[in-house]
Amino acid sequence: MTAPVIATPLPDCLDIEQAFARSWPVRLGDTGGDDRLRLDAVARYLQDIGFDHLDAVADGDTHQAWIVRRTVIDVYEPIMFGDRVQLRRWCDALSNRWCDMRIQLRGENSGHIEAATFLIHIDPVAGRPARMSDAFMAPMLASTTEHRLRWKAALSELDDPDTEVVAFPLRVTDVDRLGHVNNAVYWEAVEEALSAHPDRHRLPYRAIVEHVGPVMISDKVELRTRRGPDGLRLQLDVDSSARALGSVHPLP
Repeated sequence: MTAPVIATPLPDCLDIEQAFARSWPVRLGDTGGDDRLRLDAVARYLQDIGFDHLDAVADGDTHQAWIVRRTVIDVYEPIMFGDRVQLRRWCDALSNRWCDMRIQLRGENSGHIEAATFLIHIDPVAGRPARMSDAFMAPMLASTTEHRLRWKAALSELDDPDTEVVAFPLRVTDVDRLGHVNNAVYWEAVEEALSAHPDRHRLPYRAIVEHVGPVMISDKVELRTRRGPDGLRLQLDVDSSARALGSVHPLP
């Protein structure tokens, strides 16, 4: 039997006490009307602990440019407004130009989310994948036995013309310092889709976003969604070309 692209559940840390750890309060801007930590806020948290992690490792200052290829967020119990979230981050698999980072989020009072991000290290001048230094990779190699990570897509483009389509306008604040539409913005689209299908928030569930092409601030973006028996599928299009794929489906 072929192994799934994404394991269920996501792999545990070999030694969780050795994982990089941070914590901070869940504030007003992180939550919606139901007090739940939103998925786009989770995506920002993953970015924030990632940059904090760079400050704590050798050669982190020379590894500042990354592209997020895929993010997986498994929500077992929502983390709520006013709680303090504890985050732990470690490498689950890597090659010398990319890695799969695992992040565990737990509320001090309640709430449990597991996440994984497939990250590609980029040469900021050449704009292409670049080898990570040996010093930078050393702690990552020590935390996993998977040292030959390969990319494999988990999602495919929607091929059904019978989908819901709405405009997803971008704002100047959606662009980060690298000139990219920030990864968290794509998760705002997932929240938009879920707002129209609130039953898909039934716990526990897995949400995935895979990036297949660039989105620029001047682009006219459309959000396509399709509801099926296996979950909710979504796609962000520019000029009828897919730029990001997403899904939300229940976990067993």
